[in-house]
Amino acid sequence: MSYQLSAIVADAELLREETRDLDHAVLGELRQDFALLPVTPQLVQELTGAALDYATGEPGPEQPFALTLSPALTETLTRWSRRGPVAYVEAEFAGGAGHQAAAVWLDGALAWGPRFDSAFDGPRPQWPINAALIELGAEPGTWIDPFAELGLHVERSTEGWLTHGRRGLSADYWDELAEEWEARQ
Repeated sequence: MSYQLSAIVADAELLREETRDLDHAVLGELRQDFALLPVTPQLVQELTGAALDYATGEPGPEQPFALTLSPALTETLTRWSRRGPVAYVEAEFAGGAGHQAAAVWLDGALAWGPRFDSAFDGPRPQWPINAALIELGAEPGTWIDPFAELGLHVERSTEGWLTHGRRGLSADYWDELAEEWEARQ
C-alpha cells in the first residue's frame, strides 16, 4: 500500500483564519484542534502567484522535500507562524520503503528542521513528522504516535485529504464508521 502527503499542519483556527479568502484551500480536520491543509499546485499558485516547483533528484538530508519551498511560499509559512506554530510535512511510501520530511516555523522564523528520514531506525517520536507534530503541541494519547494520534493515517494521499476536507469529515470518521458497522452486526 502506498502513502503520499504534502501538507501544512497547524492549529485549526489559525489555518481557517489564514485561508478563509482562498479559493483553493481545503482543510482536513485532525484531532486535538489541529487541521491539515493539502498543498496542491492550485493552492501554491494562489498563495504565491507562481507555479508549484519540484526539486530535481530524490529527496534526502540535503534536499529534504520533493516540493521546492520557494521564497514566496516560505514567506507565507513565516507570516502565518506569527500566530502560532506551522509545519510543512511530506511523506511518500510504497511497499514499505519511503521517506518523510518536516519543518516547523514559529514566531516568524524557521524554528525546527527541516528534517528527513528514510531509515526509520530511531524512536518513533524522533521521526520527522512525529517530531514536527510534537513541536506544534500534539499531546500523547492512546494511538501509537503523534501521526496516528492526530489522525494523519486516515487518508493515504494529498488527494484523499482534499476529498476528506471537502466532505467536512473528522479524523475520527473511519472509527465512527467501524463502530456503526459493528453495532449493526
